[in-house]
Amino acid sequence: MELIAACANSFIELFKVGAHIFTGFVTGIIPLVIVLMTAVNSLIKIIGEQRFYHFAKKATKYKAARYTIVPVLSVIFLTSPMCFTFGRFVDERYKPAFYDAQVSFVHPVTGLFPHANGGELFVYMGIAAGIQALGYQLGDLAVRYFLVGIVVIFLRGIITERIYFHMCRKAGRRV
Repeated sequence: MELIAACANSFIELFKVGAHIFTGFVTGIIPLVIVLMTAVNSLIKIIGEQRFYHFAKKATKYKAARYTIVPVLSVIFLTSPMCFTFGRFVDERYKPAFYDAQVSFVHPVTGLFPHANGGELFVYMGIAAGIQALGYQLGDLAVRYFLVGIVVIFLRGIITERIYFHMCRKAGRRV
């Protein structure tokens, strides 16, 4: 009988811990995400959607912008998964590399812009909890994570572009 009671108590404790974590999200991260989403959407409306899209179309002509600036801006402003719509501004031959760069940035952005990818935010928050437990500041982690992410997406974009061009040439397709 005691075993059954202990199992029942453990079962209820599991939900109490879940409720405590949920309360932390409701009073902490959820309002932050809502305010950030509102601010970013307001900024896009102030700038003007057409101007924003016109800038993106021109920027994708250049390799450095195509694999750094445009993916970063699209993830921050449009969030995941809407950010992938920016692929329409990219020349067809660069789309695989652009997508690779962009999809690789949806996680590193969460430290500074948690609204950008709610699905990955919980991973970052787990890492952040460990960093805080060690007594380190989250700002340092967020900035470093963001900067390393930019370097990684630039390298991935260039490498994927070269691999794609090589595979096309090998298959006899014109690039």
